[in-house]
Amino acid sequence: MIDVWDVTTFDADLHEMLSAKAEVIIGYMKTDLEITLAYDLASGLDRPITRPLNPHASAFQHFRETLDLEMRSRTIRAYHYSRMTDEEVGTLRADGVRVSTLLLLRGRLDVLVSAGTLAVTVADTMFEQSPFHSQPSRSGKFWMASHPIAPDDGGVEPLLAHWGGEVASMFLDDESVLSSLAETGTPRILELAVPMLATTHSYSAAVAVVATFGRAIGCIPEKSAFDLFVTSDLPPAALIRVHSEGELPFADMGRSYPVGYIDVDVGRWKELTGEDD
Repeated sequence: MIDVWDVTTFDADLHEMLSAKAEVIIGYMKTDLEITLAYDLASGLDRPITRPLNPHASAFQHFRETLDLEMRSRTIRAYHYSRMTDEEVGTLRADGVRVSTLLLLRGRLDVLVSAGTLAVTVADTMFEQSPFHSQPSRSGKFWMASHPIAPDDGGVEPLLAHWGGEVASMFLDDESVLSSLAETGTPRILELAVPMLATTHSYSAAVAVVATFGRAIGCIPEKSAFDLFVTSDLPPAALIRVHSEGELPFADMGRSYPVGYIDVDVGRWKELTGEDD
């Protein structure tokens, strides 16, 4: 398993492939930075009429496409953010990750009704208003993030605030229902070992790996974080850890946890230009 943001976790073969293309990576990234400063961030008479071409672009893109094929045989660590009950965590540990479906949602709601956590009418309303009905493309997926994200980040905070996530509670506007769901379960962050063959995101993983390697050899690319989903269930062994609100690793996620993680996109403007945000 590798972390796409940590070059020290890359296997020997991956290191060898990246090192063999170090000249191309440096050439593209340093030229791209020059173009960004001279064109994208420039204004007035000093700005070129058209955006300059990067002469390394073709070779750089070809390498990332080649690496896409290589990443398909690898497993990466990814992160899932959700509000879950203790019982759901127990099921996850025993049975593994199941991709989200309308039938699975119905079962999860029924369990809460049986436990007296939700009224039947509330559960039925949530089921009827689920985006699964109008957006069938949501079915058969389990979503994650490639990089650790702090739990108070605006992108994941709504997923932790109410039980149910995007397919059950994110689009509800009944405050009484939302208030109940805010008291259901506990915010959790799951660390998962995700085989790239179970996803359609091997190219995004390749882009992130190249960015991480580029930074390790002196360039300053963005981190190239991405969302990903699996389209098949994952076994219990894929669950590395469950972090719950109130525990130190949960609070430190995306900051000082995992050990060695630095969000290189924070302060990126100053890194690029030398100016404060």
